Amino acid sequence: MPPDPAITVAGRPFRRPRWKLLLAQNVGLALAVVMLILSLVIYCVIYVAAQHRLPGNFELTSTVNTTMPLAFASIAQTIVVLTRGIDLSVGGVVDLSNAVAAVKLGDSLGSEILWSLVVLVIGATCGLVNGLLVTLGRLQPILVTLATLSIYQGIAIRVLPQPGGQIPQNYTDAFASITGPWSLLYVIIVGVLWWAFRRSSLGVGVFAIGNDETAASANGVAVRRARILAYVLGGVFSAISGLFLAASATAGDATTGNTYTLTSIVAAVLGGVSLFGGRGNGVGAILGAFISTMIVNILFFAHINPLYQSFYEGLFLVLAVVLVGSVGRLMRKAM
Repeated sequence: MPPDPAITVAGRPFRRPRWKLLLAQNVGLALAVVMLILSLVIYCVIYVAAQHRLPGNFELTSTVNTTMPLAFASIAQTIVVLTRGIDLSVGGVVDLSNAVAAVKLGDSLGSEILWSLVVLVIGATCGLVNGLLVTLGRLQPILVTLATLSIYQGIAIRVLPQPGGQIPQNYTDAFASITGPWSLLYVIIVGVLWWAFRRSSLGVGVFAIGNDETAASANGVAVRRARILAYVLGGVFSAISGLFLAASATAGDATTGNTYTLTSIVAAVLGGVSLFGGRGNGVGAILGAFISTMIVNILFFAHINPLYQSFYEGLFLVLAVVLVGSVGRLMRKAM
């Protein structure tokens, strides 16, 4: 039988160059980088045309601080989506953590640390409830998380019936400083944590479940444990999103997290995360969050009528998602 040309070349095993393998494995991330660069270029061009100067430190800092809550919400969504699930309760957990932070954070450093940890535990508990219902209750993730979204939002409104509360200035400075885009340091930290997660047994299990649950179980992956912990981690990152939102707004609002439910999904998809599970990157999801913010900025400085901004924003996002999916499939076939 003649050698398979796809496997051997001139009788020798065919090996693709390492850079092609890396690109094939990270097509979504590469596309997210390209889209972010393009959106930045378009933003700068429109900004110069409107303001007759380049964006400065204030614009950069404002953009970063605005994006951070969505960045963490997109990470939360990504971890769950990798298991072939979806978490519609992200916005509810953001609301609840935001409300608790606004009401309970005191002026002392000890109180801030204590209640920040409490908020993270609340987020983990919310994620645990989702994970148990989906995994042990064998219920559909979309139905479970849609129900818990309403529950968490209801509790959030009970904690903070109307916008208010107060976030200490030093807390705001630590998470959303107005002196510079220092919040990007948290992006670097998350990037390192994602690298560690991807190589941990839990990370391997999460990706394995998303690719083939039966095969993952046959290869010794604790499927139930991995899926439940994925939802727990999702809850923790949603809670972190709520803390960043409270810090940037310097107050609380039990309804502001509503938008993060859908935008976290959009950001994840823009970052190359597959809704079919098993493929994606947390760093790409963060890039997707920045792309979403840049689209909003572009529409604002293009002087689009506010009544039509939502229409154009949705249109651009749909086109971007379709482009990411189409180009990604073509590149993987070409590899």
